[in-house]
Amino acid sequence: MDTSRNTTQVLYAAILKLLRPLVRLALKRGISYKTFVSLAKWVFYDVAKKDFIIKGRKQTQSRISVVTGFSRKEVKRLSEMEPPTTRDQGEQYNRAARVIAGWRRDSDFVDNDGRPLVIPITGSGPTFETLVKRFSGDMPHRAVLDELTRLGALKLETDNRVRLVQDAFTPTADEAMKFHILGTDVGLLIATIGHNIDPDIQKPFFQRKVQYDNLPEEILADFRRMSGQAAQKFLDNMDRYLAINDRDLNPEIRGTGRYIAGIGIYYFQKPYDEKD
Repeated sequence: MDTSRNTTQVLYAAILKLLRPLVRLALKRGISYKTFVSLAKWVFYDVAKKDFIIKGRKQTQSRISVVTGFSRKEVKRLSEMEPPTTRDQGEQYNRAARVIAGWRRDSDFVDNDGRPLVIPITGSGPTFETLVKRFSGDMPHRAVLDELTRLGALKLETDNRVRLVQDAFTPTADEAMKFHILGTDVGLLIATIGHNIDPDIQKPFFQRKVQYDNLPEEILADFRRMSGQAAQKFLDNMDRYLAINDRDLNPEIRGTGRYIAGIGIYYFQKPYDEKD
């Protein structure tokens, strides 16, 4: 058996599985094949430009052309293309997530049972204004309040107090933010799997899942509830550790380099299909 050919076929099948939900989403949103291919071409160009450099040599358009199979004319066109960015959504997501996580873990903002307090917007003691100052830097608290209200994360009470209504930041009213999460979270998962596939990697990243394929529908609600509670508790513990060591929240933290690190958990269910 030709092992390399078999591996290539498996990779093609894996790419098709990855593309299917993405193409379904694109078609639902009115994104044409032409637009999809244009975006894919730019990603091929950008990855070749940044990740396929010959050590000690400057990356050239000719080298990118060889790696991607594009003509040099096409490489030049792609180099002049302005890709869409989600930087604003990324900053909003990080700011909102930090404020909500701080509200749930900081002893000043929880009751004796560890539940987030209903807090006044301004005033003395624990307030939303002090919460934002502690976990979102110099952002005006009113801007953060409006943003989190719009995203469905908190509720304004009649006595000028605010109540947290989400255990974690999961935007329900902002479609652009949801698409930002799609790109970020799926991209990180694929990057982790790609890292672990590399034969030269000595220490793979943690990547596990629990799955059974002959389950009755009646147990799904219980499993979803149980897994959600256990996962949230675990993520809360991880959040506490990372928050203590994050320089944005604790500028006195010393160390070298700047890295992004984290861990994600996701739930899935669907009818069984032998073709999958």
